[in-house]
Amino acid sequence: MDRLRGAAQGSDRVRVLVADDQEIVRTGLAMILDAQPDIEVVGSAADGRAAVELARRLRPDVCLFDIRMPELDGIEATRQLAGPSVDDPLAVVVITTFDLDEYVYAALRAGARGFLLKNAGIEMLAQAVHAAANGDALIAPSVTARLLATFAANGPASSPVQPIDPLTGREEQILAAVARGRTNNEIAGELYITLSTVKSHVTSLMTKLGARNRVEIAMWAYETNRVRPGG
Repeated sequence: MDRLRGAAQGSDRVRVLVADDQEIVRTGLAMILDAQPDIEVVGSAADGRAAVELARRLRPDVCLFDIRMPELDGIEATRQLAGPSVDDPLAVVVITTFDLDEYVYAALRAGARGFLLKNAGIEMLAQAVHAAANGDALIAPSVTARLLATFAANGPASSPVQPIDPLTGREEQILAAVARGRTNNEIAGELYITLSTVKSHVTSLMTKLGARNRVEIAMWAYETNRVRPGG
């Protein structure tokens, strides 16, 4: 770890931890995010193990992790902070130079709430941080279609849970929208319902499916063939 700030400063801003083994990239990401009026970089790390330790101590709103790092790679670091066995998971966005399907799939399986390429641009980087902080998920558009196909082709890692209480018609609509990467605001606009109604349905879906976040809702939708790539 090489950078630490007072967590008390800017408490109304999204607090971010950046981890990347390349100093120039790590510094650049921190500068870009710090330049946003509502984002504050509270720490940075040069390897995955240091990132996990720092994240557990600082409890940032969002962790931004590179895939390839020494000690622990970004996927294992994500699993330790946001995986299925973590009681109080942190929001993690994985960022990488490598546009490879297996990385995307593994990162989301590990609990990541977002996946971006390093050439995504400043606006999308900020959007991904805010989406993760708000419980949404943002995946680089260039890999979304292939990602959905990967989910469908690989099938579930285990038998998908079936809800004890069946989904309502509205919940099925919300499920499909979440699976296609729509944000709460976009869903509200498309279905002509209030934002609070969308949030209520998303919460209900998480409860019924035993999902901890929107990514797990989306994965369940594809694994149960409720939503199909291109459908």
